[in-house]
Amino acid sequence: MSATGLEVFDKTLQTTNIWLNEIGETLGPDRQRCYHALHAVLQALRDRLSVESAAHVSAQLPMLVRGIFYDGYHPSGTPETVRSQDEFLQRISARLDSGRAIDSADAARAVFTVLSHHLPEGTMRHVTDTLPDEIRRLFPQQSTH
Repeated sequence: MSATGLEVFDKTLQTTNIWLNEIGETLGPDRQRCYHALHAVLQALRDRLSVESAAHVSAQLPMLVRGIFYDGYHPSGTPETVRSQDEFLQRISARLDSGRAIDSADAARAVFTVLSHHLPEGTMRHVTDTLPDEIRRLFPQQSTH
């Protein structure tokens, strides 16, 4: 039975739920926390990438997650020149729901693990190759050099 009556919407809802469940394996079962982590990390990553790299990554994302990725995007301000892991994690923290007490490093690792699991290896290599070593260390080992 279709939840929405449109297969494309049902598929993106199913895939997004899988991603949230996988994030929950690290952050716990609170779906709101998982969503906030996905939102904050994707947008911090997006803003660190060039417009072209962001488009390359977004093309690989499920439709619903792509909407989260691009929500509030201002490409004229990208890429941000965030070089350190601390500064990158501060960008994530600023986007996290302060009432849900999520550690930004845990959120980054959880989301990057899901991305590494679901996106093509070439896409992940492209992303990590554009990031400074300090930020790259937040990704699972198999997706870095």
